[in-house]
Order: sequence, then C-alpha cells, then structure tokens
Amino acid sequence: MKNLGPYEINNIYAGECSEMMKALPDGCIDLTVTSPPYDNLREYKGYVFDYKPVIEQLYRVTKPGGVVVWVVADATINGSETGTSFKQALYGVSVGFNLHDTMIYLRSSPNTPESNRYGNVFEYMFVFSKDTPKTFNLLKDRKNKYAGTKIHGTQRNKNGDLQYNKSNKIIDTYGPRFNVWQIENYTPPGNKHPAIFPEALARDHILTWSNKDEIVLDPFMGSGTTAKMAMQNGRNFLGFDISPEYVELAKKRVVWANPPLLVIG
Repeated sequence: MKNLGPYEINNIYAGECSEMMKALPDGCIDLTVTSPPYDNLREYKGYVFDYKPVIEQLYRVTKPGGVVVWVVADATINGSETGTSFKQALYGVSVGFNLHDTMIYLRSSPNTPESNRYGNVFEYMFVFSKDTPKTFNLLKDRKNKYAGTKIHGTQRNKNGDLQYNKSNKIIDTYGPRFNVWQIENYTPPGNKHPAIFPEALARDHILTWSNKDEIVLDPFMGSGTTAKMAMQNGRNFLGFDISPEYVELAKKRVVWANPPLLVIG
C-alpha cells in the first residue's frame, strides 16, 4: 500500500486537518472534495476551525493542475448573512489558487423559511484550481430540448443586426451540465453525523476533476461520503477529521460501501 508521508492511502485519521496536512509532501493530492463545518450552523462535538491555515495547506499539497472543491454556505446572524463563504473564496485566491468556477448546489428541499426572506435552497461549490485544471471529464446528462434537430441559433452583431447561425450537425439527446447542480438530499440509515454530504455531489465532482487511481482528499471527512465515492469510482482517498467518533463512523461506512457503479476517466 502506497503511503503519503506518515499516512497510508485509503485510510482516515483523527486530528486537526491543517496540522495533519503539514506531514504531507508538497504537491501530492490530485483532488480535494470537502465541506467544512461553516459558521457553526451545526454542533460539531464542540470543535471549531480556522479556514485560513486549512486553505494554505491545501494549496501546498495540491498538485499543479489539481482542484479543490469547497462546499460552503452562510449563517444569518442579527438579520444579516455572514458572507463567510465569500471571505473563504477570496482567501483561496490570495494564497495562489485560481477561482476556476463558482458552482451552485441546489438542494431538493429548503431550510425552514423565515418570515422576511425567501427560503434558502442552495450552497456554494467553489472550485479552486492550482493553475489550469489538468482533468475535466465533462458530465453530459442534461436532456436537450431540441435533440435530433440541426444546431441553430442567433447572435446580435455590434451594429445591432441579428445573425442567424445554422449547422448540419444534429443536436445530441444529452448535453453537458451547467454549473448549477440539483441534487437530492439523502441521509443513509443509521447516520449519526449532523451534516452529511450528498453522495451524488461528491461522486460527480470526483468523476469530473479526477481520473482512476488518483488521490482524493477530504480534510473534513465527517461521515465518509468522499471516501466512499472515491473508492466506488476507482480512485484512492485520504481523509482527516477532528472527531475520533466520526472517523470510526466514516471507516465503517467505507467498509459497507457497494461495488463500483460508474467509472469515468
């Protein structure tokens, strides 16, 4: 079994992730998919975290061309959203990452609506890259309205005239996704984690930004979703979590994982 510094690949370790990552070699991780316990929206065994050293270490350990998917939202305190998500995104840029894409995770059900604002149904998925992403396996599962017809459309020229574009190419049944992903909320039976990561969200980012046998990191492993999806899709994983209880939960979930269902790349 290959090791990264003192850590065994395809294993999960208990400890504060920014300190644990210091033992990793520079440029050893292909992809990170994670969701930190942001703004104390969930009780997390009394633990808190500082995002700055975490992002700094993620930049150091990410390979050139590697990607970090950082899923966050904001709490509303004293009538105002905190803006923590944007602060984290901008800090990622300040340490050297490109903010390659700002994606949206559209939940299947909203939070409990408040009396003076619309119900919140989304979270940000900031896609950081270290230089240009080396891997992009485009997912094509969006059904095309005009499937089977010839490609057509219009564009407005600088003088204001409409230009009609035609092609002999036939539109495919399915086209590439947009950067808003609607994903069903799902909680596995017997789950004891306060904020479980949707399996489809982790899986689809893993399929998009990595290839088989590459290493996927989750520094906030939680219930083990990233590890499970990495293993099911032919990738290796490494995880950290500050709670020893959640580390044991995650390890059990990985052991119970089903065989691979879908492999791309």
